[in-house]
Amino acid sequence: AVLRLEKTITESGGKIFATNGKKADFNTTQRTCKEAGGSIAAPRSPGENDAIQYFVKTFNTYAYLGIKESLIPGKFQFLDGRELSYTNWYLNEPSGKGEEGCVEMYTDGTWNDKKCNQNRLIVCQF
Repeated sequence: AVLRLEKTITESGGKIFATNGKKADFNTTQRTCKEAGGSIAAPRSPGENDAIQYFVKTFNTYAYLGIKESLIPGKFQFLDGRELSYTNWYLNEPSGKGEEGCVEMYTDGTWNDKKCNQNRLIVCQF
């Protein structure tokens, strides 16, 4: 798998974020990033959030983040099980209470919990 880099790469906090401009559901996004040698983008600071938001704005669409609901409904964590040290939830989110296990980024950079079967922009981190 090759990520073509035409205005589709950005860097923050020593991490490189990239998109291929395509959309996919959460599992496909995860697989695509893994095949490229990275993982699904998961912001750990405002700067990293901005780096991902750049793609979301450029492509004018939402993107999944590398964050999932834990076994406790309404509590979210990184895919490796670590607690979130930084969050940027939209007002009154997360609201799914166990029904929405994935997290998407809106074009304004805020987050929303969402079902994992929607097609969202693929953004990976390396």
